[in-house]
Amino acid sequence: MNLEVVILAAGKGTRMQSELPKVMHRLAGRPLLEHVLDTTASLQPKAVHIVVGYGANALRDHFADYQIDGRPVNWVVQEQQLGTGHAVLQALPAVDDESCVLVLYGDGPLIRSETLKRIVLLAREEVSLLTAEVPDPSGLGRILRNQQGDLCGVVEDRDASAEQGNICEINTGVLAAPAMKLKAWLPQVRAANNQKEYYLPDIIALATSEGDRIITAHPEFLWEIEGINDRIQLSQMERAYQARLARELMGGGVSLADPNRLDIRGDLNCGRDIFIDVNVVFEGVVNVADGVSIGANCIIKDSDIGVGCEIKSHSSLEGARLSANCTVGPYARLRPGTVLAGGVKIGNFVETKKASIGEGSKVSHLAYMGDSEIGAGVNVGAGTITCNYDGANKYPTIIGDGAFIGSNSTLVAPVEIEKNGFVGAGSTITKTVPTGELAVARSPQRHISNWQKPIKKQ
Repeated sequence: MNLEVVILAAGKGTRMQSELPKVMHRLAGRPLLEHVLDTTASLQPKAVHIVVGYGANALRDHFADYQIDGRPVNWVVQEQQLGTGHAVLQALPAVDDESCVLVLYGDGPLIRSETLKRIVLLAREEVSLLTAEVPDPSGLGRILRNQQGDLCGVVEDRDASAEQGNICEINTGVLAAPAMKLKAWLPQVRAANNQKEYYLPDIIALATSEGDRIITAHPEFLWEIEGINDRIQLSQMERAYQARLARELMGGGVSLADPNRLDIRGDLNCGRDIFIDVNVVFEGVVNVADGVSIGANCIIKDSDIGVGCEIKSHSSLEGARLSANCTVGPYARLRPGTVLAGGVKIGNFVETKKASIGEGSKVSHLAYMGDSEIGAGVNVGAGTITCNYDGANKYPTIIGDGAFIGSNSTLVAPVEIEKNGFVGAGSTITKTVPTGELAVARSPQRHISNWQKPIKKQ
C-alpha cells in the first residue's frame, strides 16, 4: 500500500499576532512547515498534499521549488477553515483509493520520523492514532476508552464533561488510515460541537460503530507532539529544540561553554575535541573538523572549518573554506568565496571576499582582500586594501608567494605583485611589481616653513 501524506496548514494563527501565516514562522532558522516537510520526506511517500488557506500564495511561493523524491507537493486550498475533518476532506479527491493516508500538522515541527513510521505501519488495514499521557491535558482532546480498554472516541476539551476532563490521555491529532475508509467516513462527520467545526477525530466513533479497531501508539518524547499557537510556545520550543541539539553535540565529543547559549539554524556537523564558546550561531550547512576552537559571539554560515583552526570572538564566516590550523579574528569577516590554505592567519578587523590565500600567509589587521589570489608566505600589512571595483566591474589582484605588502597600501586592480615582490608602506600600486623588486608609489614629503596652526572661529 502506498503512503500519501496530508499536512494541514490552513490556519492564520491568530494568537501569533502576525500577518505571516503561522506555519511560516521560524524555528531554528527554518519555517515550521519546512521541518514537517523534511520529516515527511524521510518516509518516502508517493504524494504529499498541503492544505492551505490563509496566506496560501505566500506559502506556495516560498516552497515553489520544494520537491520530495523529485515530485512537487500538491497544494489544496481550504477556502473556509471549518475544522480538521473538513480540511482533510478537501485533499481526499487527489488521494489514490488504495493509499494509506497519514495526517500531519504544519505547526508541529518536532515530530520524529521514527514515530511516524510506527503509526503508518499500524494503519495498513485499520486506523492508527498517536496519543500521549500528559500531566496537564487542559485544552486538549481526551481519549475515551471502553471497559475493555479499547479506544472508542475522542472528546474535545470544550465539549468534555467534568469526568472526561480528568482524563490525561490526549489526542495528538496525528493519525493514519486507509484512504477508502477516510473517504467513506469524513462526509458523515457533523459539526455538532461548540465550535461548529468538522473534527477529524469524529471518525473514531464512526469507525468503532462499524467494528473497526483503533490502534494507538505513543511518542517516545512528549516534545514531539508539541504544537505552536503563540510566540511564547515558539520560543519555548526553540529552546527545547536547541537543547536537544546541544546534548547530541556534547555526546559526540563537543564541549559547549553554555548549552543554553547556542543556536543551530541549519545542519552542523562536528568532529571531536571541539570547543564552542557562548552565543555562537550556526546557519546553513557548517562542517567543523577535530580540534577546532570557536570563540564567543561568532556567526558561521555555510562554511567548512579544518582541523585545529581557531575562530576568535566576534568573527563572521559565510561561504568560507578553511584548511587546517588557520587562525581567524577576533572581529574578522570572511565573506563568500574565501578559501584559506593551512596555517593562514586572518586578524582583527580584516574582511575577505572571493579571496584565495596561500599556506602560512598573514593578513593580520585592518585590511580588505577582495577578488584576490594570494600565494604562500605572504605578509599583508595593516590598512591594506584591494581596490577591486571601478563602479561597474570587478577585477582581480594577484599576489605571489613570499610577497610583502607594507601598511596602508592601496592595490588598484587589475594588478599583480609577483613572487617576493615588496610594496612600501603607504603606496598606491597600479602596475605590476616584478619579482623581487620594491615598489614605492607615494608623493614626496614636503615641509612648509612658518606654518600657522588654524584658529577656531568664534
